[in-house]
Amino acid sequence: MRTEAGAVHYQLLSVPWTVLCYYAEDLCLKLPLQELPSQASNWSSRLLARLGLPNPLLDEVPDMPPEVYSCQFKVSKLARFLGSDNQDTFFSSTQRHQIIFEILAKTPYGHERKGLLGIEQLLAQGVFRAAFPLHDGPFKLPPEGPQAPRLNPRQVLFRHWAQWRQWHKYQPLDHVRGYFGEKVALYFAWLGFYTAWLLPAAVVGTLVFLAGCFLVFSDTPTQELCHSGDGFWMCPLCANCPFWKLSSTCTLVQVGRLFNHGGTVLFSTFMALWAVLFLEHWKGQSATLAYRWGCSDYEDMEERPRPQFAAAAPTTSLNPITGQDEPYFPPTSRFRRMLAGSVLVLMMVAVVVVFLVAIILYRAIMAVLVSRSPNTVLAAWSSRIASLTCSVINLVFILLLSKVYVALARLLTSWEMHRTQTKFEDAFTLKVFIFQSVNFYSSPIYIAFFKGRFVGYPGNYHTLFGIRNEECAAGGCLMELAQELLVIMVGKQLVNNAQELLCPKLRGWWQKCRLRAKGAALTGAQEPWEADYELLPCEGLFEEYLEMVLQFGFVTIFVAACPLAPLFALLNNWVELRVDARKFVCQCRRPVAERAQDIGVWFHILAAITHLAVLSNAYLLAFSSDFLPRAFYRWTRDSQLRGFLNFTLAHAPPTFAAAHNHTCRYEAFREDDGQFSRTFWNLLAIRLAFVIVFEHVVFSVGWALDLLVPDVPEAVGIKVKREYYLAKQALAENEALSGPNATEGVRPPGSETRTEAGDRGPWPRAHRVTEPAGACRP
Repeated sequence: MRTEAGAVHYQLLSVPWTVLCYYAEDLCLKLPLQELPSQASNWSSRLLARLGLPNPLLDEVPDMPPEVYSCQFKVSKLARFLGSDNQDTFFSSTQRHQIIFEILAKTPYGHERKGLLGIEQLLAQGVFRAAFPLHDGPFKLPPEGPQAPRLNPRQVLFRHWAQWRQWHKYQPLDHVRGYFGEKVALYFAWLGFYTAWLLPAAVVGTLVFLAGCFLVFSDTPTQELCHSGDGFWMCPLCANCPFWKLSSTCTLVQVGRLFNHGGTVLFSTFMALWAVLFLEHWKGQSATLAYRWGCSDYEDMEERPRPQFAAAAPTTSLNPITGQDEPYFPPTSRFRRMLAGSVLVLMMVAVVVVFLVAIILYRAIMAVLVSRSPNTVLAAWSSRIASLTCSVINLVFILLLSKVYVALARLLTSWEMHRTQTKFEDAFTLKVFIFQSVNFYSSPIYIAFFKGRFVGYPGNYHTLFGIRNEECAAGGCLMELAQELLVIMVGKQLVNNAQELLCPKLRGWWQKCRLRAKGAALTGAQEPWEADYELLPCEGLFEEYLEMVLQFGFVTIFVAACPLAPLFALLNNWVELRVDARKFVCQCRRPVAERAQDIGVWFHILAAITHLAVLSNAYLLAFSSDFLPRAFYRWTRDSQLRGFLNFTLAHAPPTFAAAHNHTCRYEAFREDDGQFSRTFWNLLAIRLAFVIVFEHVVFSVGWALDLLVPDVPEAVGIKVKREYYLAKQALAENEALSGPNATEGVRPPGSETRTEAGDRGPWPRAHRVTEPAGACRP
């Protein structure tokens, strides 16, 4: 599609049979050889079928594609493939789109030595406004409703997938793959798999939280605190702050006990093993889907250079594989640019750290100001009020920095001159994830691992830029971490869902108004290509993956502080899945179908998060929770925890008490002179031993599960061997194909025709496109 003087001109492409056959073999497309009996693809379906129970998750989706044995297409063996007698339906619409896009991506234009080729480069230069496959008709159901004689594939997806009432049904992944390609289908398969696995985690986490609700009123140390009255006067929170009674924080401590009790230890262990099992079972699910969709042995051996790389590369070099000159950029120059880019990434990380320090100072100053309030309740809650307002401000900073950095990372990755799109996406993903991890996780990491560790003691407090270091409020830092986690994670989810619900509608409305103001849309009924052009461009899956992977980090890394995190993630993902489905079906142009074998670099990021989560939860339980001090007190003092509150409080040094003419207590294991007590060192040894034992046990169990759970299920392995055998039998024979028209005229495009410039073109002159087209149709 291109525009001239306010008018929009559309060019539609279709590909003849001979060209389809040639490029299908060139692209190594896999096509069906033999049909298999249909089998349930979900373990729950198989289980309920064996038990003879009805399956409420099952949905009768029409036009279910059969399961087949397939192999790479060979023109010479055309008759061996299923459906080869019907040229109109032999190649699916997504395969036709892939072939057309391959042709457009390799079409040269202009001067040959400048490496000018491809529709993407023309789009980048503004020669064309858009290039996209057409949707298979409207998504709205016909007047007859679902009972219409035949729905188009887009209507089937809208009826059985994108509607909100389908939230409790299986996703029609085979239909998604058939319409959008394997790459999009694998994302939704992973999102559905992750959401299903969140269900047991959410149930266990909710039960642990409810157990905390019942235990809070029977907890001996909490009851001692609430009934202590004037028994414990605490040291001032700042130089000019008053002394305060520990009993004034009774409600705050009770709330903290909801998240900090013995059940959280079991839940943290459960979630660590859950994450390991999730990744191991996803390997098997991914291998099953890759086989089912004919991508189990997919490798892009000859991935073409990116159009932007081809346009900006200073020289050309001989490709040893293809034997052709291709754009070339010296590896040493690329390394220097990547090194400079890494420095810029570190600078942006330093900006995040500066914001974090500013927020820490704000929280400390705000806590001091609120603690000076004459209202005793407000003064007792000063730390929590400062923490809550700080969490909201931190969320705003996080969202603003995210928008700025994503745009900067894209420019930086383009400047690094990565040759292929895969390398470009991997480098971009790594940059953005590193920054976003620091951006989103820095504040929770500070609260979990650093806050309250370097406070000092009365008369010898440590400071940061003249401000006294923060200490954990009554009830511990775990409660504050839970608050920070919920504000950032849930707040981010709410903002993202609001954006995904409202922004596409507003952008779509604005685009339609802008196009119609320019006369781009005709009055009356629109042609399909005009209606599709008014839809939003498909921006890929990067943002969706990033959002879910960051959520996975919140759910696993800090779950010891907040057992409700999986529940909030589950609720969000039920909404997220339908929002993304509606976006692809209703609001966006149809993307070019891309093949994929798995979710790519995101799996390695998930594995790294899982290992980090094990260490993080071990540290949180050992150092931020009072689980080990309580266990130590039970073993050495009193099994009923009587007197535990007094055990955790140290006395202010005599010099401090004399200077203020008042004795006070503070939370620490120190002697009267401020030095660490023997109990502190005993607990430190126990805590370090707990971390070592916890991570060794979890990693050992994970290693055992890795051995016991095969990466490729046994049934899939048997099918792969059977498919290989059938392919060998079908394609190894050398007899002539039956039927005179099976391969007649199928020869390499361009082998007998030349272009206007005299050089050999990539397809016959009758089908050569001198102006790359905008919309593609089967």
